[in-house]
Amino acid sequence: MEFALNDEQRMTRDMVREFVAREVIPHAAEWDEREEFPHATVAKLGELGVLGMVVPEEYGGTGLDYVTIALVLEEVARGDASLALTVESHNSLCTKHIAMFGTEEQKRRFLPDLASGRRLGAWCLTEPGSGSDASALRTRAVREGDAWRINGTKMFITQGTVAGVYLVLASTTPERQQKGITAFIVERGTPGLSAGRHLKKMGMRSSDTAEVILEDVLVPDANRVGEVDHGFIDTLQILDRGRVAIAGLAVGIARAALEESLAYAKERRQFGRPLADFQAIQWMLADMATEVEAARLLTLYAAWLHDTRQPFTKEASMAKLYSAQVAMRAANQAIQIHGGYGYTREYPVERYLRDAKLCEIGEGTNEVQRMVIARRLLADR
Repeated sequence: MEFALNDEQRMTRDMVREFVAREVIPHAAEWDEREEFPHATVAKLGELGVLGMVVPEEYGGTGLDYVTIALVLEEVARGDASLALTVESHNSLCTKHIAMFGTEEQKRRFLPDLASGRRLGAWCLTEPGSGSDASALRTRAVREGDAWRINGTKMFITQGTVAGVYLVLASTTPERQQKGITAFIVERGTPGLSAGRHLKKMGMRSSDTAEVILEDVLVPDANRVGEVDHGFIDTLQILDRGRVAIAGLAVGIARAALEESLAYAKERRQFGRPLADFQAIQWMLADMATEVEAARLLTLYAAWLHDTRQPFTKEASMAKLYSAQVAMRAANQAIQIHGGYGYTREYPVERYLRDAKLCEIGEGTNEVQRMVIARRLLADR
Protein backbone atom coordinates (compact mmCIF):
# COMPACT_ATOMS: atom_id res chain seq x y z
CA MET A 1 0.00 0.00 0.00
CA GLU A 2 1.21 3.50 -0.85
CA PHE A 3 0.75 6.07 1.89
CA ALA A 4 2.90 8.85 0.44
CA LEU A 5 1.37 11.92 -1.16
CA ASN A 6 2.52 12.84 -4.64
CA ASP A 7 4.33 16.10 -5.36
CA GLU A 8 1.21 17.92 -6.56
CA GLN A 9 -0.78 16.91 -3.48
CA ARG A 10 1.97 18.06 -1.13
CA MET A 11 2.46 21.30 -3.01
CA THR A 12 -1.26 22.14 -2.93
CA ARG A 13 -1.55 21.26 0.76
CA ASP A 14 1.47 23.37 1.66
CA MET A 15 0.25 26.32 -0.41
CA VAL A 16 -3.09 26.31 1.41
CA ARG A 17 -1.38 25.81 4.79
CA GLU A 18 0.73 28.92 4.24
CA PHE A 19 -2.29 30.92 3.10
CA VAL A 20 -4.27 29.89 6.19
CA ALA A 21 -1.44 30.81 8.55
CA ARG A 22 -1.14 34.24 6.92
CA GLU A 23 -4.69 35.17 5.96
CA VAL A 24 -7.07 33.13 8.13
CA ILE A 25 -5.81 32.26 11.61
CA PRO A 26 -5.15 35.89 12.64
CA HIS A 27 -8.75 36.85 11.82
CA ALA A 28 -10.85 33.76 12.59
CA ALA A 29 -11.80 34.74 16.15
CA GLU A 30 -12.94 38.19 15.03
CA TRP A 31 -15.02 36.76 12.18
CA ASP A 32 -16.64 34.37 14.64
CA GLU A 33 -17.30 37.07 17.24
CA ARG A 34 -18.88 39.41 14.68
CA GLU A 35 -20.60 36.62 12.72
CA GLU A 36 -19.00 38.23 9.69
CA PHE A 37 -18.75 36.52 6.30
CA PRO A 38 -15.14 37.07 5.10
CA HIS A 39 -15.84 38.20 1.54
CA ALA A 40 -12.28 39.35 0.82
CA THR A 41 -10.69 36.13 2.04
CA VAL A 42 -13.16 34.01 0.10
CA ALA A 43 -12.26 35.99 -3.01
CA LYS A 44 -8.56 35.27 -2.41
CA LEU A 45 -9.36 31.56 -2.13
CA GLY A 46 -11.02 31.87 -5.52
CA GLU A 47 -7.81 33.34 -6.92
CA LEU A 48 -5.88 30.36 -5.48
CA GLY A 49 -8.21 27.94 -7.26
CA VAL A 50 -9.69 26.58 -4.02
CA LEU A 51 -13.25 27.39 -5.10
CA GLY A 52 -12.83 25.41 -8.33
CA MET A 53 -11.45 22.18 -6.92
CA VAL A 54 -14.23 20.02 -8.36
CA VAL A 55 -14.38 21.85 -11.70
CA PRO A 56 -12.44 20.40 -14.66
CA GLU A 57 -9.73 22.61 -16.10
CA GLU A 58 -11.63 23.03 -19.36
CA TYR A 59 -14.29 24.99 -17.43
CA GLY A 60 -11.82 27.14 -15.50
CA GLY A 61 -11.30 24.94 -12.45
CA THR A 62 -8.34 23.11 -10.96
CA GLY A 63 -9.89 19.64 -11.23
CA LEU A 64 -8.30 18.23 -8.08
CA ASP A 65 -8.60 14.63 -6.95
CA TYR A 66 -10.53 13.98 -3.73
CA VAL A 67 -7.43 13.10 -1.72
CA THR A 68 -6.19 16.63 -2.40
CA ILE A 69 -9.63 18.11 -1.71
CA ALA A 70 -9.73 16.38 1.70
CA LEU A 71 -6.25 17.71 2.48
CA VAL A 72 -7.20 21.25 1.45
CA LEU A 73 -10.30 21.22 3.63
CA GLU A 74 -8.30 19.94 6.60
CA GLU A 75 -5.89 22.85 6.20
CA VAL A 76 -8.64 25.48 5.88
CA ALA A 77 -10.55 24.03 8.85
CA ARG A 78 -7.35 24.05 10.92
CA GLY A 79 -7.58 27.83 10.68
CA ASP A 80 -11.33 28.43 10.55
CA ALA A 81 -14.01 25.78 10.22
CA SER A 82 -16.56 28.37 9.10
CA LEU A 83 -14.41 29.25 6.11
CA ALA A 84 -13.87 25.56 5.41
CA LEU A 85 -17.64 25.05 5.40
CA THR A 86 -17.98 27.80 2.79
CA VAL A 87 -15.33 26.12 0.64
CA GLU A 88 -16.81 22.65 1.14
CA SER A 89 -20.44 23.51 0.44
CA HIS A 90 -19.61 25.68 -2.57
CA ASN A 91 -17.48 22.92 -4.12
CA SER A 92 -19.11 19.68 -3.04
CA LEU A 93 -22.77 20.60 -3.35
CA CYS A 94 -23.88 23.28 -5.81
CA THR A 95 -20.81 23.31 -8.06
CA LYS A 96 -20.35 19.53 -8.06
CA HIS A 97 -24.02 18.98 -8.85
CA ILE A 98 -23.72 21.09 -12.00
CA ALA A 99 -20.34 19.59 -12.90
CA MET A 100 -21.69 16.03 -12.62
CA PHE A 101 -25.20 16.33 -13.99
CA GLY A 102 -25.43 19.62 -15.89
CA THR A 103 -25.64 19.90 -19.65
CA GLU A 104 -22.65 21.10 -21.64
CA GLU A 105 -24.32 24.49 -22.01
CA GLN A 106 -24.94 24.72 -18.25
CA LYS A 107 -21.34 23.79 -17.46
CA ARG A 108 -19.94 26.43 -19.81
CA ARG A 109 -22.38 29.02 -18.55
CA PHE A 110 -22.03 28.53 -14.78
CA LEU A 111 -18.86 26.64 -13.87
CA PRO A 112 -16.24 29.28 -14.81
CA ASP A 113 -17.80 31.88 -12.51
CA LEU A 114 -18.23 29.33 -9.71
CA ALA A 115 -14.66 28.08 -10.09
CA SER A 116 -13.20 31.57 -9.88
CA GLY A 117 -15.40 32.67 -6.99
CA ARG A 118 -17.00 35.43 -9.03
CA ARG A 119 -20.23 33.75 -7.97
CA LEU A 120 -20.74 31.49 -4.96
CA GLY A 121 -22.98 28.47 -5.03
CA ALA A 122 -25.78 27.46 -2.66
CA TRP A 123 -27.38 24.02 -2.63
CA CYS A 124 -31.02 24.04 -1.53
CA LEU A 125 -32.40 20.71 -0.33
CA THR A 126 -33.32 21.06 3.36
CA GLU A 127 -36.65 22.65 4.31
CA PRO A 128 -38.29 23.74 7.58
CA GLY A 129 -40.11 20.39 7.74
CA SER A 130 -37.65 18.09 5.98
CA GLY A 131 -34.04 17.38 6.75
CA SER A 132 -33.02 13.73 6.80
CA ASP A 133 -36.48 12.85 5.44
CA ALA A 134 -36.30 14.07 1.85
CA SER A 135 -39.69 12.51 1.09
CA ALA A 136 -41.25 15.31 3.16
CA LEU A 137 -39.91 17.98 0.78
CA ARG A 138 -42.72 20.44 -0.03
CA THR A 139 -41.16 22.89 -2.49
CA ARG A 140 -43.05 22.40 -5.76
CA ALA A 141 -42.04 22.93 -9.35
CA VAL A 142 -44.91 22.90 -11.86
CA ARG A 143 -44.25 22.82 -15.57
CA GLU A 144 -45.60 25.69 -17.66
CA GLY A 145 -44.67 25.14 -21.30
CA ASP A 146 -40.91 25.48 -21.61
CA ALA A 147 -40.53 26.74 -18.05
CA TRP A 148 -41.10 25.70 -14.43
CA ARG A 149 -42.80 27.70 -11.68
CA ILE A 150 -41.26 27.03 -8.26
CA ASN A 151 -42.76 27.78 -4.85
CA GLY A 152 -41.37 26.84 -1.46
CA THR A 153 -39.02 27.64 1.39
CA LYS A 154 -35.57 26.20 2.03
CA MET A 155 -33.86 26.18 5.43
CA PHE A 156 -30.27 26.05 6.75
CA ILE A 157 -28.87 27.00 3.34
CA THR A 158 -25.14 27.68 3.37
CA GLN A 159 -24.34 30.81 1.31
CA GLY A 160 -28.07 31.54 1.52
CA THR A 161 -27.66 35.34 1.33
CA VAL A 162 -24.37 35.62 -0.57
CA ALA A 163 -24.72 33.08 -3.37
CA GLY A 164 -24.99 33.97 -7.03
CA VAL A 165 -26.17 30.52 -8.14
CA TYR A 166 -28.75 28.41 -6.28
CA LEU A 167 -29.22 24.71 -7.03
CA VAL A 168 -32.78 24.05 -5.90
CA LEU A 169 -34.34 20.63 -5.35
CA ALA A 170 -38.11 20.68 -5.88
CA SER A 171 -40.90 18.14 -6.06
CA THR A 172 -42.13 17.65 -9.63
CA THR A 173 -44.14 14.45 -9.05
CA PRO A 174 -45.29 14.64 -5.40
CA GLU A 175 -46.91 11.21 -5.31
CA ARG A 176 -43.51 9.64 -5.98
CA GLN A 177 -42.01 11.37 -2.92
CA GLN A 178 -38.18 11.36 -3.10
CA LYS A 179 -38.33 9.63 -6.49
CA GLY A 180 -40.23 12.63 -7.86
CA ILE A 181 -37.68 15.37 -7.14
CA THR A 182 -35.93 17.47 -9.80
CA ALA A 183 -32.99 19.90 -9.62
CA PHE A 184 -33.04 23.44 -11.03
CA ILE A 185 -30.55 26.29 -11.30
CA VAL A 186 -31.96 29.60 -10.05
CA GLU A 187 -29.75 32.66 -10.46
CA ARG A 188 -29.51 35.52 -8.01
CA GLY A 189 -31.82 38.31 -9.07
CA THR A 190 -34.49 36.00 -10.49
CA PRO A 191 -37.89 37.50 -9.59
CA GLY A 192 -39.43 35.73 -6.61
CA LEU A 193 -36.11 34.44 -5.22
CA SER A 194 -35.14 35.99 -1.89
CA ALA A 195 -33.23 35.28 1.29
CA GLY A 196 -35.29 34.98 4.43
CA ARG A 197 -33.96 34.95 7.97
CA HIS A 198 -30.21 35.01 8.46
CA LEU A 199 -29.77 32.28 11.07
CA LYS A 200 -27.73 32.86 14.22
CA LYS A 201 -25.86 29.68 15.05
CA MET A 202 -23.97 28.07 17.91
CA GLY A 203 -20.92 27.48 15.73
CA MET A 204 -19.68 28.06 12.19
CA ARG A 205 -20.80 31.63 12.89
CA SER A 206 -18.99 33.34 10.02
CA SER A 207 -20.42 30.91 7.49
CA ASP A 208 -23.52 32.40 5.89
CA THR A 209 -26.65 30.37 6.71
CA ALA A 210 -30.18 31.48 5.89
CA GLU A 211 -33.65 30.65 4.69
CA VAL A 212 -34.18 30.83 0.94
CA ILE A 213 -37.68 31.70 -0.25
CA LEU A 214 -39.08 30.97 -3.71
CA GLU A 215 -42.35 32.70 -4.59
CA ASP A 216 -43.61 32.03 -8.10
CA VAL A 217 -40.05 31.75 -9.37
CA LEU A 218 -40.14 31.05 -13.11
CA VAL A 219 -37.09 29.30 -14.58
CA PRO A 220 -36.65 27.96 -18.12
CA ASP A 221 -36.41 24.22 -18.69
CA ALA A 222 -32.86 24.94 -19.84
CA ASN A 223 -32.07 25.49 -16.13
CA ARG A 224 -33.21 22.00 -15.17
CA VAL A 225 -30.23 19.90 -14.05
CA GLY A 226 -30.51 16.21 -14.89
CA GLU A 227 -33.60 14.25 -15.79
CA VAL A 228 -37.06 15.08 -14.48
CA ASP A 229 -37.71 13.24 -11.19
CA HIS A 230 -34.07 12.15 -11.00
CA GLY A 231 -32.82 14.91 -8.70
CA PHE A 232 -32.72 12.96 -5.46
CA ILE A 233 -31.05 9.96 -7.06
CA ASP A 234 -28.36 12.34 -8.31
CA THR A 235 -28.25 13.94 -4.87
CA LEU A 236 -27.19 10.66 -3.25
CA GLN A 237 -24.04 10.70 -5.38
CA ILE A 238 -23.41 14.33 -4.47
CA LEU A 239 -23.74 13.55 -0.75
CA ASP A 240 -21.28 10.64 -0.94
CA ARG A 241 -18.59 13.00 -2.20
CA GLY A 242 -19.62 15.74 0.19
CA ARG A 243 -19.19 13.37 3.13
CA VAL A 244 -15.56 12.78 2.20
CA ALA A 245 -15.08 16.56 2.14
CA ILE A 246 -16.87 17.10 5.48
CA ALA A 247 -14.70 14.38 6.99
CA GLY A 248 -11.62 16.31 5.91
CA LEU A 249 -13.07 19.44 7.50
CA ALA A 250 -13.70 17.56 10.77
CA VAL A 251 -10.12 16.27 10.78
CA GLY A 252 -8.95 19.88 10.50
CA ILE A 253 -10.94 20.89 13.60
CA ALA A 254 -9.60 17.91 15.55
CA ARG A 255 -6.04 18.69 14.48
CA ALA A 256 -6.45 22.31 15.55
CA ALA A 257 -7.65 21.13 18.98
CA LEU A 258 -4.67 18.82 19.33
CA GLU A 259 -2.08 21.40 18.24
CA GLU A 260 -3.48 24.09 20.51
CA SER A 261 -3.50 21.62 23.42
CA LEU A 262 0.09 20.57 22.81
CA ALA A 263 1.25 24.18 22.79
CA TYR A 264 -0.73 25.05 25.93
CA ALA A 265 0.43 21.95 27.84
CA LYS A 266 4.04 22.90 27.18
CA GLU A 267 3.73 26.53 28.27
CA ARG A 268 1.20 26.35 31.12
CA ARG A 269 2.69 25.53 34.54
CA GLN A 270 0.93 24.05 37.54
CA PHE A 271 2.53 22.94 40.81
CA GLY A 272 5.83 24.24 39.47
CA ARG A 273 5.82 22.00 36.40
CA PRO A 274 4.52 22.23 32.81
CA LEU A 275 1.14 20.56 32.30
CA ALA A 276 2.83 18.33 29.75
CA ASP A 277 4.76 16.61 32.58
CA PHE A 278 1.56 15.19 34.08
CA GLN A 279 0.59 11.72 32.94
CA ALA A 280 -3.13 12.53 32.89
CA ILE A 281 -2.46 15.26 30.30
CA GLN A 282 -0.08 13.05 28.35
CA TRP A 283 -2.71 10.34 28.03
CA MET A 284 -5.31 12.82 26.78
CA LEU A 285 -2.86 14.11 24.17
CA ALA A 286 -1.95 10.58 23.13
CA ASP A 287 -5.60 9.62 22.65
CA MET A 288 -6.30 12.80 20.69
CA ALA A 289 -3.31 12.25 18.39
CA THR A 290 -4.21 8.62 17.77
CA GLU A 291 -7.79 9.44 16.87
CA VAL A 292 -6.82 12.36 14.62
CA GLU A 293 -4.45 10.12 12.69
CA ALA A 294 -7.07 7.36 12.41
CA ALA A 295 -9.71 9.83 11.19
CA ARG A 296 -7.34 11.26 8.59
CA LEU A 297 -6.41 7.82 7.27
CA LEU A 298 -10.07 6.76 7.04
CA THR A 299 -10.90 9.98 5.21
CA LEU A 300 -8.03 9.66 2.74
CA TYR A 301 -8.92 6.02 2.15
CA ALA A 302 -12.48 6.97 1.20
CA ALA A 303 -11.09 9.72 -1.04
CA TRP A 304 -8.65 7.27 -2.64
CA LEU A 305 -11.46 4.80 -3.35
CA HIS A 306 -13.34 7.60 -5.11
CA ASP A 307 -10.29 8.64 -7.11
CA THR A 308 -9.59 5.07 -8.23
CA ARG A 309 -13.22 4.62 -9.30
CA GLN A 310 -14.09 2.03 -6.68
CA PRO A 311 -17.28 1.90 -4.58
CA PHE A 312 -16.89 4.29 -1.66
CA THR A 313 -20.38 5.05 -0.27
CA LYS A 314 -19.87 3.00 2.90
CA GLU A 315 -16.35 4.30 3.47
CA ALA A 316 -17.46 7.92 2.92
CA SER A 317 -20.10 7.51 5.62
CA MET A 318 -17.61 5.80 7.92
CA ALA A 319 -15.12 8.63 7.44
CA LYS A 320 -17.74 11.30 8.01
CA LEU A 321 -19.19 9.58 11.09
CA TYR A 322 -15.86 8.85 12.76
CA SER A 323 -14.17 12.14 11.91
CA ALA A 324 -17.12 14.13 13.26
CA GLN A 325 -16.99 12.20 16.52
CA VAL A 326 -13.23 12.66 16.75
CA ALA A 327 -13.59 16.41 16.20
CA MET A 328 -16.08 16.62 19.06
CA ARG A 329 -13.95 14.52 21.41
CA ALA A 330 -10.74 16.37 20.56
CA ALA A 331 -12.35 19.80 21.05
CA ASN A 332 -13.87 18.70 24.35
CA GLN A 333 -10.52 17.34 25.57
CA ALA A 334 -8.80 20.54 24.47
CA ILE A 335 -11.13 22.57 26.68
CA GLN A 336 -10.42 20.22 29.58
CA ILE A 337 -6.66 20.62 29.12
CA HIS A 338 -7.02 24.40 29.01
CA GLY A 339 -9.14 24.35 32.17
CA GLY A 340 -10.92 27.60 32.97
CA TYR A 341 -9.19 29.38 30.10
CA GLY A 342 -10.66 26.83 27.70
CA TYR A 343 -14.13 27.95 28.68
CA THR A 344 -13.36 31.54 27.69
CA ARG A 345 -12.85 33.13 24.31
CA GLU A 346 -9.25 34.00 25.13
CA TYR A 347 -8.30 30.71 23.49
CA PRO A 348 -9.78 29.23 20.30
CA VAL A 349 -10.65 25.81 21.71
CA GLU A 350 -14.17 26.80 22.79
CA ARG A 351 -14.82 27.78 19.16
CA TYR A 352 -13.60 24.41 17.97
CA LEU A 353 -16.21 22.65 20.10
CA ARG A 354 -19.02 24.88 18.83
CA ASP A 355 -17.89 24.39 15.24
CA ALA A 356 -17.36 20.63 15.53
CA LYS A 357 -20.99 19.93 16.38
CA LEU A 358 -22.16 20.79 12.88
CA CYS A 359 -20.04 17.94 11.52
CA GLU A 360 -22.34 15.52 13.37
CA ILE A 361 -25.42 17.08 11.72
CA GLY A 362 -24.69 18.55 8.28
CA GLU A 363 -24.80 16.45 5.08
CA GLY A 364 -26.34 13.57 6.98
CA THR A 365 -26.49 13.18 10.75
CA ASN A 366 -24.49 10.55 12.62
CA GLU A 367 -27.64 8.44 12.69
CA VAL A 368 -28.04 8.66 8.90
CA GLN A 369 -24.40 7.63 8.44
CA ARG A 370 -25.00 4.56 10.59
CA MET A 371 -28.04 3.71 8.48
CA VAL A 372 -25.99 3.97 5.28
CA ILE A 373 -23.16 1.87 6.70
CA ALA A 374 -25.50 -0.80 8.04
CA ARG A 375 -27.39 -1.10 4.76
CA ARG A 376 -24.14 -1.63 2.88
CA LEU A 377 -22.92 -4.19 5.39
CA LEU A 378 -26.15 -6.14 5.21
CA ALA A 379 -26.30 -5.95 1.42
CA ASP A 380 -22.83 -7.48 1.20
CA ARG A 381 -23.86 -10.57 3.16
